[in-house]
Amino acid sequence: MGSLEVPAQGSETIKVPTAHYEFGANFLDPKLMLIGRVMTDGRLNARVKCDLTDNLMLKVNAQLTQEAHYSQGMFNFDYKGSDYRAQFQIGNNAFYGANYIQSVTPNLSMGTEMFWLGHQRKSGIGFACRYNTDKMVGTLQVASTGIVALSYVQKISEKVDFHHDSSFPCV
Repeated sequence: MGSLEVPAQGSETIKVPTAHYEFGANFLDPKLMLIGRVMTDGRLNARVKCDLTDNLMLKVNAQLTQEAHYSQGMFNFDYKGSDYRAQFQIGNNAFYGANYIQSVTPNLSMGTEMFWLGHQRKSGIGFACRYNTDKMVGTLQVASTGIVALSYVQKISEKVDFHHDSSFPCV
């Protein structure tokens, strides 16, 4: 990657570097994962995943920038029970979210999720069903935001899967 020449007024040409580099560091352990990246434009991306107990996990995602109000952060607390999972999320701009999914039968799971965007004063709730067998997985999601989403995955052979995703606005 070299420089990009940008014409300027008069006979001068301004050369703008187009190369992008990043420096990264990773630390991986069975109970702790740390991933960090620093970009040439000054952004810092960081991810942390920490198993606090066998059932409770903390995940942190952050992107820090030099521009005001563009940095982002999200904390996730995941709890895994014997036949259910629950998650609570806290993010910047007063974002709060929670979801829960419960196994109803060995093949059928049902769940719900909700969120609140405090600064925008918006909220939403959604419901989901998941049906799976050894060779297929099908999901249905309905959200108060007006979207119905369907997905289907079928194992055709050892190397071939069929995937289909659809989403529809509902009135």
